[in-house]
Amino acid sequence: MIKVMMERSIKGKNVGEIVRLLRLLRVKAMQQPGYISGETLHAVDDPNYYLVISAWERLADWQAWFANPERQQLQTELDAVLEQPTRLRIFTY
Repeated sequence: MIKVMMERSIKGKNVGEIVRLLRLLRVKAMQQPGYISGETLHAVDDPNYYLVISAWERLADWQAWFANPERQQLQTELDAVLEQPTRLRIFTY
């Protein structure tokens, strides 16, 4: 199993849009082979700082989702409302 951590800082005026896109990404990810679970957190000291954690059965499952054109389109829309690019790290046990 792997866990993917994605850190995102959003522009304050676009909170509604980013929440919509994050939910849509989660719904789509849940339909992918190998998806186990996910959660979206925001920092107590900075409500515009989000951490998304998803768990996948195999690295190849995550890589397939990462390369999915639908996910890439949603990521492009998300990038438009971020203050900086998404920071992504993959962890394993």
